[in-house]
Amino acid sequence: MQDISLQNFESDLITASMQQPVLLDIWAPWCGPCKSLGPVLEKLETDYGGRFVLAKLNSDEQPEIAGQLSQMFGVRSIPFCVLFKGGQPVDGFVGALPEAQVRAFLDKHVPSSEAVAAAEDVEEAQALLADGDTDSALEKLQEAVAVNPGNDAARYDYLRALLGAGRIEEARRAYEPVATKVMLDARLAAAGRWLEACEQAGAARSPDQLAAAIAANKRDFDARFELAQGHFAAQRFTQALDELLEILMRDKAWKDELARKTFVAILELMTKPAPTKAEAAAAPKGKLELAGQAAVTPADPVVDGYRRKLSMTLF
Repeated sequence: MQDISLQNFESDLITASMQQPVLLDIWAPWCGPCKSLGPVLEKLETDYGGRFVLAKLNSDEQPEIAGQLSQMFGVRSIPFCVLFKGGQPVDGFVGALPEAQVRAFLDKHVPSSEAVAAAEDVEEAQALLADGDTDSALEKLQEAVAVNPGNDAARYDYLRALLGAGRIEEARRAYEPVATKVMLDARLAAAGRWLEACEQAGAARSPDQLAAAIAANKRDFDARFELAQGHFAAQRFTQALDELLEILMRDKAWKDELARKTFVAILELMTKPAPTKAEAAAAPKGKLELAGQAAVTPADPVVDGYRRKLSMTLF
């Protein structure tokens, strides 16, 4: 349980809720129902085993925060509980509700214990990948996907790890269940394009043959795209982007914008993932307005540079 003030509002409420839900209990020492609700919330925080964090705010000591939240939800009484998730207040309730009703409220927003375990597997897998232990990381990610096949974030990490390790057939099997969802998820779409590039690499012409074809005809976009796909498959991402830019500068709409779509997919794969809980906790704390957004991951200058190049080429 954490007491919230203006000084730690960003770090212990807004930023913390990017990692897991935070239930803010707005109370006052003179409020009888608040004294009834408090122990119930503390018990549930323990029962839920870390699936949400309980934070408390004394409305007498922090009237600015309490006032803004009360105005936002149109509430004038306490106890007043607000659930923060993803850096934003998303829901709330008023009054000293019975434990069963508070549980029902939490269950609408708090991940299941299975989902939490899968998320921990994914986070541990990311650390293992960073340490070069690909096999152990893949085991963790495979388990996370098996526990929850609908966990697209875990599946994306699993696909990335498989493709990075050159395990193309396994990646195809992992990709097939979500192949129809790529229009709704840019990460899965990017993984699908990388998978296609890897599958096509075996039948591609040699780099010398492709370079000769391009030298003979600068508008041989098929040859240039084939060269870009070879770089893409081999994880030479910036070289692939350079070849795709050459196509885009000459024909933005070539083959139903295939070059642009592939360019965007590579940028998605190059974008750094959101910080883990440990990284977020270790990050220096900044200042944030009460109604503002949580701090974002620092930008990657290489990715930003290629985004600018794409924008200049297209517009």
